[in-house]
Amino acid sequence: MLTNLGLSLAAFTELHVVISLVGIAAGLVFFVALAGGRWLSLMNGLFLVFTILTSVTGFLFPPKPIGPPFIFGVVSLVVLAVALYALYGGKLAGGWRRVFLATALFAQWLNMVVLVVQSYQKIPALHALAPLGNEPALLATQGAVAIVVLYLAWTTLRRPAV
Repeated sequence: MLTNLGLSLAAFTELHVVISLVGIAAGLVFFVALAGGRWLSLMNGLFLVFTILTSVTGFLFPPKPIGPPFIFGVVSLVVLAVALYALYGGKLAGGWRRVFLATALFAQWLNMVVLVVQSYQKIPALHALAPLGNEPALLATQGAVAIVVLYLAWTTLRRPAV
């Protein structure tokens, strides 16, 4: 079966995963640097572009009933549209800085939630710990992700603009 890009489903899935991992890694580097008082424009750009591409490519998988992946994709794109407006339209002036940070971090969190869920579904050692997807190991990992994102939010939102 070929996807809309003419790739096999396996090849397209690999492409989508690589895009997602680049977005997540760039976002982590950007937000950790920002928490330390440094704005890394290149990492921010990579984070935004690859996070948008993650959602867009997610819609190119064979159609399924509307469920969490579709909803996450739509919410992520809406949140990222607001982040882009805050960055480029509002130029991070005044309250637009906080809007950008909150929406960009929320998009990062959404991608990390999906990363954790997919990791527990696809990596045999993790799947053995949470075969149903609601076990304490998976919930603890999601809790740790939430704590990291909340810490980054708290650190960056209280810091003066860089």
